[in-house]
Amino acid sequence: MAGVIATGNHPAAFWPGVKAWWGRQYNEHNVEYTDLFDMETSTHLYEEDVQVTGFGIAPVKRQGKSVDYDSESQGFTTRYTHVTYGLGYIVTMEELKFNMYAVVSKRRAQANAFSMRQTKELVAANVYNRHATAGYTGGDGIVLLSASHPSKAGNWSNILDPASDISEAALEDLCIQIWGATNDRGLKINLIAQSLHVHRSDFFEANRIMKSSLQSGTANNDSNVLRMINAFPKGIKMNHYFTDTDAWFVRTNAPRGMIGYQAIPIKFTQDNDFDTENAKAKSLEMYSFGWTDPRGIYGSTGG
Repeated sequence: MAGVIATGNHPAAFWPGVKAWWGRQYNEHNVEYTDLFDMETSTHLYEEDVQVTGFGIAPVKRQGKSVDYDSESQGFTTRYTHVTYGLGYIVTMEELKFNMYAVVSKRRAQANAFSMRQTKELVAANVYNRHATAGYTGGDGIVLLSASHPSKAGNWSNILDPASDISEAALEDLCIQIWGATNDRGLKINLIAQSLHVHRSDFFEANRIMKSSLQSGTANNDSNVLRMINAFPKGIKMNHYFTDTDAWFVRTNAPRGMIGYQAIPIKFTQDNDFDTENAKAKSLEMYSFGWTDPRGIYGSTGG
C-alpha cells in the first residue's frame, strides 16, 4: 500500500481511482436453493396446501348387495407464511460532497446483493438443517425426517433406520424404502428417487459410490447397480449451506414435496435522508420455504 494516501477515517479505497483488496468481490457459488425446492410464486401473505385423501382398496361386492361407497376426506393443512428480508446501506453527505458516490455506492450495492443472496440460501438450507429439530414441523405436526409421519393407513417413515453415513448399502436401502411408499390410504404409489443432496464433506464419497463401474471400496467384481439403473437421474447436489456434515437427503418425484414461494421478488430502492442529506439504499425480498408432503424427501441423519 506504499504511496497510497488516506485522509481522516476514510480508507484509501474510498477515493476515486484507488482500488484496495477490501473493495473487491469474492466469487459466489451458483444458486443452490432451486435444487432443494420446487419454486412457485405467490400473491398472498401466506399460502395453504390442504391435503385431500383418496379412496381405499375396493371391497368385494357380494351378489345382490350394494356397492360400498367411499369418500374423500381432508387431511393435513400446511401453511407457508412468507417473511420479508431487507438490508440497506448509507452513503454519507460528505462522501457525496467529495465525489465518492460512484466508488462507495457500487461496492456497497454489490455487498448488499451478496448478503441478500446468502440470506436466501441460508433460509432455504435451514429447512434441511432442521430436519430433526423439535419445533420445526410440517402440516402433520412432525419434523421433516421421521419414522412416525401419520396417515389414515397408519404411521410411515421417510428416514433411514438405523441411521447411517452415506454408503452404497445405505443408498440402496433408502431407494428400497422409497419404492415401497404408499399414499395416505395405504395404496402403493410410484415414488422414485430424483436427486441426492449432500454436505460438502460427503461430496467426494457420494461421487465415488455413484460413478464407480464396480462396487466402490470393495474387492468384489460386482457391478455398481446404483449407477447401472441411474438411481438419481437429476444427479448429486452439493449444498454449501448444509450444517450437518454427515446427514444426506434424497428428493423424490412426490408432486407436492419441498416447496418454496416467491412472494415479492428482490427489489432495490434509493432515497435521500432530509435531516442528514445522506443517500440511503435498500433491498427487500419476501419468500418462504417448507414442505407439504414429506414423501418429497427421504434421508438419513448420518452415523
